Amino acid sequence: MKRYFEFEEWGTGYRQESMAGLTTFLAMAYILFVNPSILSEAGMDEGAVFTATALSAAVGTLIMGLLARYPIALAPGMGLNAFFTYTVVLTMGIPWQIALFSVFVSGVIFIFITLFGIREKVINAIPSQLKYAAAAGIGLYIAFIGFQNTGIVVADESTMVALGDMTQATTVLACFGLLVTVVLMVLGFQGGIFYGMVITAAAGILFGVISLPDAVVGSVPSLAPTFGTAFTFLGELEWSAQMTGQIAIVVLTFLFVDFFDTAGTLYGVANQAGFVKNNKLPRAGRALLADSSATSIGAVLGTSTTTAYIESTSGVAAGARTGFASLITGVLFLLSLFFSPLLTVVTDEVTGPALIIVGVLMASSLRLIEWDKLEMALPAFLTVVAMPMTYSIATGIALGFIFYPITMVLKGKGRDIHPIMYALFFVFIIYFAFLGA
Repeated sequence: MKRYFEFEEWGTGYRQESMAGLTTFLAMAYILFVNPSILSEAGMDEGAVFTATALSAAVGTLIMGLLARYPIALAPGMGLNAFFTYTVVLTMGIPWQIALFSVFVSGVIFIFITLFGIREKVINAIPSQLKYAAAAGIGLYIAFIGFQNTGIVVADESTMVALGDMTQATTVLACFGLLVTVVLMVLGFQGGIFYGMVITAAAGILFGVISLPDAVVGSVPSLAPTFGTAFTFLGELEWSAQMTGQIAIVVLTFLFVDFFDTAGTLYGVANQAGFVKNNKLPRAGRALLADSSATSIGAVLGTSTTTAYIESTSGVAAGARTGFASLITGVLFLLSLFFSPLLTVVTDEVTGPALIIVGVLMASSLRLIEWDKLEMALPAFLTVVAMPMTYSIATGIALGFIFYPITMVLKGKGRDIHPIMYALFFVFIIYFAFLGA
């Protein structure tokens, strides 16, 4: 084991790697409860999604540790689960079973482009400004959902949205949770989001806002309501040209967001750990293969896209240098399967603050956009603001990809645009045509 993970070369040991793996798990354990909460709004069984979340996180993280030997953990991605529920299912009207099938297809495509090296070509074709804008826009979208679910922001006939009733017990609890989480995060507590949820749930139980759970440890919820439904539902669907076009756009969006989210997270964590050499990451193909495989497996189990987690940096900061830390994190996700009874206390007031904080972290990429160059700033801005305002990640990405070639050509920089971007321009024009059909 020591030789395989090269403990001596990295100056580490079992204790250091184990503690670092535990740190990573605590930093991202919130996804075990937030993901079922979000996907259940799409009509999926919450218990089954909990099991699928834990299993997909465990499998993906174990593959990453054993195959790529990196201390990077995977789980169903924030933003992608929101896109799955609020855009694909609730807005576009696509059944969640078909949405799972779209996730599976995107994972298979991801495997293909990883094995054949197409990844680099696509990454180089899309300007970094649009990548940063997409990440920030998803952050604002997630934060808006958090504000909405907690009642801090409510619908208004005159202004579309307004401040909610801040004296309502559930809203007060959410604000308390947000404050606690902010304090923990600012003070640098590892797993601040997770501990914030624990404290908020405890306060809710103490003051009677949340009902006490029947148990803490219980049996593993059945996967039957979601397992394999990505395929069994296909035969029952009445296909149409519009449905086919929508599914194609959904697949492309899942692929796009996961594609760059994984690449950015992978290189960010690897750079912090000192793995990057000569601007190249050894075994990058294996790491991406682990991610794409986990996505396809997760879709079969019954959850949205699985991706690398930036929270892995907390483990790296705690000393993780090898894939052994990922093995520890993966095993902990397996053990978490027995804590499903706690789902009853993880209400919107508990998950809302977590969504808002995740939104803050994702919006940090705004600082990397060249706001002084209008040809870049305009498509980036439209990408960012359109996601929360239209309640659609896909719409934000589409607007950015449409306006980018327009502003660049008007600026006289048409030759600087990659042919792939011109192709995507027409793809998203067709996308809007399908929406209006």
